[in-house]
Amino acid sequence: MLARGMARDILPPELRAALGRAAAYVRARLGASDKERHALVIRRDFDSGYSENELFDAARKYLTTKISPRTTPCLGLGLFPVEPDRSSSSWSTLLCLEHDGSTSDHFDGVDVVWKYVRAGRGEDGTTGEYFKLSFDAKDADTVSERYVPFVMSTAEQLRMRARALKISKNDGASWQHGINYHHPATFATLAMDPSLKQAVMDDLDRFLKRKEYYLRIGKPWKRGYLLYGPPGTGKSSLVAAMANYLRFNLYDLDLSVVPDNSALQMLLINMRNKSILVIEDIDCCFDAKKSREEEGSRNMPEPAADPDNTPRRQRAQRKQNTVTLSGLLNFIDGLWSTSGEERIIIFTTNYKERLDQALLRPGRMDMHVEMGYCRWEAFRTLARNYHLVDDHPLFPEIQQLLKAVDVTPAEVSEMLLRKEDAGQALQVLKQFLEGKKTNAKKEAPEMKNEEADKAM
Repeated sequence: MLARGMARDILPPELRAALGRAAAYVRARLGASDKERHALVIRRDFDSGYSENELFDAARKYLTTKISPRTTPCLGLGLFPVEPDRSSSSWSTLLCLEHDGSTSDHFDGVDVVWKYVRAGRGEDGTTGEYFKLSFDAKDADTVSERYVPFVMSTAEQLRMRARALKISKNDGASWQHGINYHHPATFATLAMDPSLKQAVMDDLDRFLKRKEYYLRIGKPWKRGYLLYGPPGTGKSSLVAAMANYLRFNLYDLDLSVVPDNSALQMLLINMRNKSILVIEDIDCCFDAKKSREEEGSRNMPEPAADPDNTPRRQRAQRKQNTVTLSGLLNFIDGLWSTSGEERIIIFTTNYKERLDQALLRPGRMDMHVEMGYCRWEAFRTLARNYHLVDDHPLFPEIQQLLKAVDVTPAEVSEMLLRKEDAGQALQVLKQFLEGKKTNAKKEAPEMKNEEADKAM
């Protein structure tokens, strides 16, 4: 005001007019009208239909990543539910803006300002609260079409990471109430080939990001994994690591207690999205692998007894189940495959060679993951997990022994657990591996003799 007053007193009218015209020209050229501020109000009224505004809850959760007691003078601290059952493990403490508090954010070249207001009782008698999201008018499309969806997706990721995982098991044709799942396995602690481990993680990341891609190519948004390998090689641990990585709930499906295909269909339909379906020992759930020539199969010797003969396998082998392979495949890639989205399907087997080829063809089990014996890199992970050692004088000997014998990660873990001292535990493992190597040398000539006898 002082400057304008001095300009009126000092500058002649002609010069003031010329400066006014120049300022108007500059504003027109630079688009001063684009600097107009627009705002979106995300409201939650306690006494009206806005009380369950999911966007308001998403904005509140998203802003917890943008505020800090170090930079904002006054913040609120609240306890908020992250699961609908309101159990003690389903609540989380969150920082939040206090009344009239504000914070800024930057997204893809756009600057926005968030302001939180807790409204008092208005003329209509309602009370509530709202976030005011303000931005330049020229950025309105970016904010509404890209920034708001980004806020929603980020909030959903935060909710998924914070929630307690559940695992459910079927009781015949229905799912039992899920219980909390606290398996500690992660990809960091998983004893498997590093390159294979990274390939699985990359595949999961790619799957999560490709919703629009699956929609465009006309495929259900799901992914199938076949985990195969000898017992004790870490198939169950990999399933747990995948669940912890994705923060997806688990559904453990026991086909041996499902009465028929209709019941199977209802079970699969009643699964929630963002979940993992696990079917263990898939090789013994159906007539494992139909022989191409029945006459030839009659002359084949009886298969050896399964070393991993679990109760589930026994039930499945005893029962002539009316659940058919075609019924399961219809859910994987048939007409019912679109009954859910963002789902992972995992089959495990100790005997891949027994599986029907219909299960193995592309489009059903998208990624085949061989869980093999414990080799050097897997052992190093186990040594670090159990005894916090990355190097030891016994490592070179153990490395050579692991090249010479087949031993599962479960066997190595058992040896490492027998002693609390790292050196003593590694010595126990070394002796165990040496014993297996000696036994393998003794068995080799005997196997050759048996093969020669059979040839005769």
